[in-house]
Amino acid sequence: MEKLIAQTGFLALTWREGVMIAVAFLLLWLAIKKEFEPLLLVPIGFGALMTNLPLNGLMALPASGAPGGLFHYLFQGVELEIFPPLIFLGLGALTDFGPLLANPKTFLLGGAAQFGVFGTFIVAGWLGFTPQEAGSIGIIGGADGPTSIYLTIKLAPHLLGAIAVSAYSYMALVPLIQPPIMRLLTTKKERMIRMEANFDVPKWLRISFPILCTVICALIVPAATSLIGLLMFGNLLRECGVTERLNRSAQNELINLITIVLGLSVGVTMDGDSFLRTATLKILVLGCIAFAFSTAAGVLLGKLMAVLPGTPVNPLIGAAGVSAVPMAARVAHNVGQEADPDNYLLMHAMGPNVAGVIGTAVAAGSLLALLK
Repeated sequence: MEKLIAQTGFLALTWREGVMIAVAFLLLWLAIKKEFEPLLLVPIGFGALMTNLPLNGLMALPASGAPGGLFHYLFQGVELEIFPPLIFLGLGALTDFGPLLANPKTFLLGGAAQFGVFGTFIVAGWLGFTPQEAGSIGIIGGADGPTSIYLTIKLAPHLLGAIAVSAYSYMALVPLIQPPIMRLLTTKKERMIRMEANFDVPKWLRISFPILCTVICALIVPAATSLIGLLMFGNLLRECGVTERLNRSAQNELINLITIVLGLSVGVTMDGDSFLRTATLKILVLGCIAFAFSTAAGVLLGKLMAVLPGTPVNPLIGAAGVSAVPMAARVAHNVGQEADPDNYLLMHAMGPNVAGVIGTAVAAGSLLALLK
């Protein structure tokens, strides 16, 4: 009986693992009860639960001819930068760039949101993080989980768990974080601005856009080619009209499978020794600052565009420049309807929202080129 008890995990359980099991329960509760990004937080939370149960061997290295743990091999898909670009392929197949192409100036709003990325990069450096760590923390401001994982695994892999949880948590908290900032920076009159609705985009432009965007972005920021290229390839599958079977697979089987494996793989990095540090708390705070900066920058540029000549622009859609698709666009629409229930901003906000996906990938590529 003594030998049997010694082989269980009860005696090996430490306080750090106990705390992390509680954190895993919290993530699962937020995902299941509150529906905060459940497709991602459920795998991440369950992965965190498994990795903090003692003696599990999930990440064990191969030794003396014995195979390694299951997640030692699955995590190779993260370390070798396979899973995040494949997520982008699925996202591209799901994304309609029509609203962006119908109103190209909303590209600028997606770019403005990247001020939060670079602003937080500077603040993190002031707080003592290395440039590589600061770059990984700053990208949280783009509100793009796969991009955050992609950049962190290249620059600061020891921070992966904290940055992934921070990025996905703030993506889930978009409806709570963004509205107060949007109301603070705009007047009711600005929130009531109605935008013209014309989303007719010719087929040739829809097909040409992903091809030309890949070429231009890859030439400007070569380090972002895998993210931008697969995002646009997925969109080409959607728009070209001759690859419907591949498009359905990218939208469903591929992205669902990779989401499960990626979430679990990130979750198993959240062991107590690496997660329960002062740096983790700093990352969570800086992530919130990054997200707030990105939201504010988009709204402020929207205010400027609202007073410039041309078709009217509601500043609220600037907040959708973060790449939390389509949640940020819905939040902009909902805040606009608080001021005018008959004002429909959703499709207009989708323009900067999908531009933010491209902008965050380009920002990640720029940081990678500068810091790698």
